Amino acid sequence: MAVDEITVVCWGLGAMGSGMAKVLLERKGVRIVGAIATRPEKAGRDLGEVLGVGREIGVRVTSDPEEALEAGADVVLHATSSFAREIYPQLDAAMAAGSNVITVAEEMAYLRQSDPKLAAEIDQLARKYGVSVLGTGINPGFVLDTLIIALTGICTDVKRVRARRVNDLSPFGPTVMRTQGVGTTVEEFRDGIAKGTIVGHIGFVQSCGMIADALGWKLDEITQTREPIISSTRRQTPHVDVKPGMVAGCNHTAHAFMNGEEVITLEHPQQVLPGFEGVETGDYIWIEGTPPVNLAIKPEIPGGIGTIAIAVNMIPHVVAAEPGLVTMKDLPVPACMMGDMTRLAQAARGDGEGA
Repeated sequence: MAVDEITVVCWGLGAMGSGMAKVLLERKGVRIVGAIATRPEKAGRDLGEVLGVGREIGVRVTSDPEEALEAGADVVLHATSSFAREIYPQLDAAMAAGSNVITVAEEMAYLRQSDPKLAAEIDQLARKYGVSVLGTGINPGFVLDTLIIALTGICTDVKRVRARRVNDLSPFGPTVMRTQGVGTTVEEFRDGIAKGTIVGHIGFVQSCGMIADALGWKLDEITQTREPIISSTRRQTPHVDVKPGMVAGCNHTAHAFMNGEEVITLEHPQQVLPGFEGVETGDYIWIEGTPPVNLAIKPEIPGGIGTIAIAVNMIPHVVAAEPGLVTMKDLPVPACMMGDMTRLAQAARGDGEGA
């Protein structure tokens, strides 16, 4: 890859997209050449002003994707929605412009499990345009799948996997609040679950599928339960105001079965500001195998900065990847890419010495 820097278009400038852009401004070997905002009031302004970094970047924010994609960036960092079919036209446009894509849309973390037909379509398009597409994030994308898969690497056999992530939703924006039912009444929560407007954690199906495929397991079914976490205190974030008696989050559990036995259990009681009621956050993984594994991380790996970081850190790997729809289990182990991103990508492809 005989280029001096990796060019990036940031698509989506909400909490996650803005965070990624700010991190990119501090990295070597990478340059933002375009920024797409879904909110029209951000359009027409310099990216530095929109990010609040106190200086101009020289990139004009636009609400017209075609305008930004004309730059033909190496990578589009995508953060607009959680749902694969909703973002499919955006992915199509980015790929058609010749850009690799890293998206934090949860369903994209392992789309072949939840929507194999759409996954095949995206894979085919990516190969046609000679680009790669990765879905990642803190969860799905790392804590309840990639990290588990890595931990099974020291086992001679695995009988069952159980993991639990107790986290704070406060860093996330309005989209996550809506899908979790945060700020609703209990009646609104249950109605939203029934209608599908409140879904709890998005990604359990993808995480179970990724773990099972990595272990060579063929799952029979995946079932899920969702219950409201009701607040007894007032909890306020920049995006939601939860009063006592309202829903502060969703207690969501997934159960994956093979040959009639439960082999994967993923629990995710997530809410805004759990510390207001004495709830400690943390990430926990139990692997029943040889040897058994018991991992506890306290407090939780922060979801907001974790999602931002892993998306940015995967840029060299995605640029170096073969064309197609790829997943975290297909690519090299994620690491904090502190060196020059262009040289890191060259090293990953085997055509340079790296940083």
